[in-house]
This record gives sequence, structure tokens and C-alpha cells, in this order.
Amino acid sequence: MSVTARMTQSNQPIFRFAPSPNGELHLGHAFSALLTQKLARQEGAKLLLRLEDIDTVRCTPENIQQMLDDLTWLGFDWDEDPIYQSTNFDAYQHALDQLRLMDLVYPCICSRNDIKQNATGEKDPDGAPLYPGTCRDMDDETRFRLFDEGKPFAWRLDMQKAIEKTGPLTWQEFDEDLGEVETIAADPLQWGDVILARKYTPTSYHLSVVVDDAAQGVTHITRGKDLYFATAVHRVLQKLLKLPEPQYLHHGLILDDEGKKLSKSKKSISLAALKKRGWTADQIRDQLDLD
Repeated sequence: MSVTARMTQSNQPIFRFAPSPNGELHLGHAFSALLTQKLARQEGAKLLLRLEDIDTVRCTPENIQQMLDDLTWLGFDWDEDPIYQSTNFDAYQHALDQLRLMDLVYPCICSRNDIKQNATGEKDPDGAPLYPGTCRDMDDETRFRLFDEGKPFAWRLDMQKAIEKTGPLTWQEFDEDLGEVETIAADPLQWGDVILARKYTPTSYHLSVVVDDAAQGVTHITRGKDLYFATAVHRVLQKLLKLPEPQYLHHGLILDDEGKKLSKSKKSISLAALKKRGWTADQIRDQLDLD
């Protein structure tokens, strides 16, 4: 069934662009934003902007304003007021509480160094050591003692128990031509027991993104291939929390001269810097070949 055929059976489709304002946007963000806008306009869809600012330390008001200015300069034109994740912590806490009531999450006190030292050699799809499940079977007495001592901890999803509850999972992948949709088998066990929240932050990327996509009625998610495998985790959470299943497009990434993806952490040249050098939004579009 084509994307268009699926859309005619429901209300207006909804696309979204959801950057994190923890640094300046670069060409990779520009490509994702403009591709999302292009596909949304082709389909007569609503286009939303969500600012994923759960990291309230790095997502400063200055970074947020810079991001909004960059998107406006770029010609990205969203249809409603932006949504800020930092205003939705109660919703994320509610979702986490639901999973706790299902006995699917547990507290973990392991640091990154602890995980590295106890790792089995397995890696998650991002290349990080796979969490070996150290705290999964910790007895309640030890847990309560650690809580009383004020130990920092994270809430992890017991992935094996979650999969036993959901059964096999798939997602629907559409392409940049908005043609046929492919069914992709999801393999969330590759990630092990992922972190869903921390002691002082009642959410994570995985949890907040599925809660917000459902709350905003998002039907089509366009994002980079670096998040391809993470979609399996999102499908688990959607199924457990009884949330709607959107369709996905994982587009190619803009790479640097060394063939690595652009990133804020590597100080990839920003849109603001290109603008200062005299680049125009039209030149950005030409560079990205999106017209």
C-alpha cells in the first residue's frame, strides 16, 4: 500500500522536525528540516516543530533562539507554535509510571565505567558496550538501601520481559518518493535494557519522543539513518503504552570530508557560521540538492 493510499483513509497527515537546541544547527539539520518540509508540503500535511530540550543545562534560551532564527532564515516554515519537551515532564513521568506498574523497568546504579568493566564484549547498534544486566535482579532490600543513601540511578527497561509482552514487532518505512511502504522487522534486543529515565530527569530521548509523537498526532517521522535501529526501541514503547504507530523515513546523512556524519560535538560548521561567511539560504538549498 502506498503512503498516499494510507493517508486517504485518515485525517490530515502530520510531519514533524524535532531538533535538540543544545548547540548550533549544521548542514545535516538543514537537510533533515528541508526534506521533511518538502515531503509534508507535497502531501498537504501539517508540519510541526518540536524542540527536544530535556537537557535543560545545555539547551539554553540563547541556543533555542539561535535555532529558531536559523530555521526561519533557512525558510523552514512550521504550522503551529513550537512544542518544548521541557514543559512535558509530567507526561513522561506518567508514561514511566505505567511501565513501572507493568513491572517492566528497574533502577540501575551502574556508571559507564561499571558497564565497561563488566561488559561481555557485545555492542549495541551505536557501538557502545551492551549493558550486561547487572542491576536487573537486585533484591528489593539492596535497592531501598541505595535509594536511602541517595545513590544516583537510571530506570532501565527490561527488554526481554518487554518483548515477551509485545511479541514480534515491525515498523513501516516509506521512501523519499512517497511510494511503496516497506515492512521492517524490529530487533530491540540489540539494545539490551535501555535507559528510559534518570533520578533527576524523568525521561530519556526514547521515552519522550514516543510520548510526544503520539500527543502531537504525528503520522510520518523523517529522520537520519543514524536513528534507524533506535526505531526498534520506539516500537516497543509504542506497543507497551498503546500509542499509535507512525510511518518512518530514515534518510541519508550529510558527511564531512572524512566521511563521518556532521555533529555538534565535533564542532561541525554551523548554519550561523555559514551565514556570517555570506552564504544565503538558496545556496544552502543548492548545496543540499533539495529543490
